[in-house]
Amino acid sequence: MADDIKEVFNFPNPEFTREDLITALNEMVLEYRKLSHSLEEVNAEKESCATSAELVGSSNMQDALSKLETENAELRSRSEEMIYENQRLSSIISSWTRSSASLHK
Repeated sequence: MADDIKEVFNFPNPEFTREDLITALNEMVLEYRKLSHSLEEVNAEKESCATSAELVGSSNMQDALSKLETENAELRSRSEEMIYENQRLSSIISSWTRSSASLHK
């Protein structure tokens, strides 16, 4: 999963603006919401499958359930990574805001 992560911004770049960071943060929030919704759908499907006794007993359903559990774990991991990144970017924005205020003084 670490291979999927790409450097979005070059922080030493002097053209990197607060607006760029805010835009990226907003995009991350939207992606997080999509992932959360997908996770809810997967959980609902998993619960639906678990309540059907005749389907749970079949090997095909067990394979599907296993795949859903794996996907659920991956989505949870991505969600946690996005929450961490969101917090980190919020901290950067806060720091920039304080620095900007100090600079104006």
